[in-house]
Amino acid sequence: MNFFSKSPKKPSKKTSDSDNDDTASASSRSRSPTKKSTTPASSSSSSSKPSKASREENYKHGQGSSRSSRSFVKPNTKTPRHPFDPNTHPLNLPPDQLRKLSARASSNMASDPERMDIDSEAPTSPPPQTNMPGTFDSPKTNGTPAPPSNGEGPVPPPHKSNPTSPAAASPPTAEEAEAFKAAGNKFYKAKEYKKAIEEYTKAVEAQPSSATYLSNRAAAYISNGQYINALEDCTRADELDPNNAKILLRLARIYTSLGRAQDALDTYARIQPPASAKDIAPAKAMLQHIGVAEDALKNGTTGSMALHALDQAEKLLGLGAQKPRKWQLMRGEAYLKMGNVNALGDAQNVAMSLLRNNSADPEALVLRGRALYAQGDNDKAIQHFRQALNYDPDFRNAVKYLRMVQKLDRMKADGNADYKAGRWQAAIDKYSDALEVDPFNKGTNSKLLQNRALCKNKLKDYTGAIEDCERAIALDPTYTKAKKTKANALGQSGNWEAAVRELKELQEQDPSDGSIAKEVRNAELELKKSKRKDYYKILNIEKDADENQIKKAYRKAAIIHHPDKNRDDEQAEERFKDIGEAYETLSDPEKRARYDSGEDLMDPMEGFGGGGMGGGMNIDPEILMQMFGAQMGGGGRGGGGGFHSFGGGMPGGGGGGRQRGGPQGFPGGFSFQ
Repeated sequence: MNFFSKSPKKPSKKTSDSDNDDTASASSRSRSPTKKSTTPASSSSSSSKPSKASREENYKHGQGSSRSSRSFVKPNTKTPRHPFDPNTHPLNLPPDQLRKLSARASSNMASDPERMDIDSEAPTSPPPQTNMPGTFDSPKTNGTPAPPSNGEGPVPPPHKSNPTSPAAASPPTAEEAEAFKAAGNKFYKAKEYKKAIEEYTKAVEAQPSSATYLSNRAAAYISNGQYINALEDCTRADELDPNNAKILLRLARIYTSLGRAQDALDTYARIQPPASAKDIAPAKAMLQHIGVAEDALKNGTTGSMALHALDQAEKLLGLGAQKPRKWQLMRGEAYLKMGNVNALGDAQNVAMSLLRNNSADPEALVLRGRALYAQGDNDKAIQHFRQALNYDPDFRNAVKYLRMVQKLDRMKADGNADYKAGRWQAAIDKYSDALEVDPFNKGTNSKLLQNRALCKNKLKDYTGAIEDCERAIALDPTYTKAKKTKANALGQSGNWEAAVRELKELQEQDPSDGSIAKEVRNAELELKKSKRKDYYKILNIEKDADENQIKKAYRKAAIIHHPDKNRDDEQAEERFKDIGEAYETLSDPEKRARYDSGEDLMDPMEGFGGGGMGGGMNIDPEILMQMFGAQMGGGGRGGGGGFHSFGGGMPGGGGGGRQRGGPQGFPGGFSFQ
């Protein structure tokens, strides 16, 4: 029975036509030319449908490719050798033929150097099954051969690289390293050391285990003043070639240039045959100079010898090499030992230089603290000692000086308190004990001596005060206050000429100090006063004596030096006259004030007559009556006048001689007011 009629075949023909239209439309969108189908038009619809499904499957797998838009015809399944149509899409070929085709494409691409490699993205569709028509083993990149499939699925796509990045350069060869070395030698001979270092560095990077390249670069570093870098290279070269005499000699010279004399000598000892005496001499001389400096600091009394030895050692350092830290500390110690103002400033500079390199250096902090302590700035010194202990709690020098400064501060404060309270002797004892704490601190000890001199001045121990001031000035020749205290002690002891001389010398050193000029004027006034009669000395009293003490002293002196009791002493009359003048001046508060201020009270001959004891001395008559009583007879002293302030004076002067009066004592003499 014929189940198929002609009428139902027409839609089938349309379907075939629509399939061809699809193929034609796909061909029109493709950039590749479309091959005409050779399949007969009488193909059945059942045979055309698989062909359409195959084309759709191939289109899905080949999206994005310029080859995926080709149209293919129905494969000829009747060929026994090739189960697939050879004109179909290349990805539909069997695996073995696909590999051959890929290899051929790769060879073609390799023959074209200007062709750009492009990595394609891996397909996102699930891997097809093997041994099926129209399937393949794994996704392939354009121009890359596919690896053999093992049936476990597609191989991951290759790493996507940046086509613009340059290829990794191959490491330099040994021949290139030698070329770098030769270029470095050329620059070294031309004294272009920086360029030589660059070339040697390339050689070292090419051959890091070459002791020769490292040694050559070390030589260039030495000539360029980079001794630390030279030491690193030479040490590495010595490790690589331990018995190389040339490397050892260079290493020893580097040690000498860095101030490591003992290391240099140890290195010279390793050289076989031994190094020459000329090579070893700088290291030996450097070590000797450092030994002298250490001994001077330990046993010497001044730091100048240590400074000289350090200067000689530093001349042997390499050009531009940094001074060793140990040497800098020794120099600071020498400056402290010298103790003068400039030296203490230099010690601070050394400490600050070290602290700029390492602010936590405890030895540098102690050095600066000691300089501040020597300058009298104990508060800042204590701060530095404490900071040093924060960085190194076991640093003995910091503990030692911290305790010393604190003890001195405490004793000095106690002495100052006694001085302010007027306990002069107690203050002297405190200052004396403080002087024994640190005999080598010139700055602090000079201040303690000056304070003790002030106390001795108060106790009128002028000789002791002058001695203390001289010791203070010996410790610190620029100590102005000690010089002023010494001048005052000299004046108070009666030597105002020396006091004026001391103050004028001080004024010449510092003309801008107005206080010194004032003290010079006061000393000159005291000098002028000292050249006139000293009424206090005549009466044998202190300058602060009160009225009763003055009266008592006058009575005593008048009795002792009265001419009637000293008839054989020609100077008795003059002394008696001076006693009267002294009492007249000092017993009057106004005149005493004028006398103490330095004014001339009267002319020496003022108030006296043509001779004898004339003058206007207002002496208390009661005192005279008590002194002489009825012991004195009448008459007067010749000389023309006598004490005319008491009335008629002592008449009968004229020709001189002693006259006896009547029973009233001084006949015609004292007329009491």
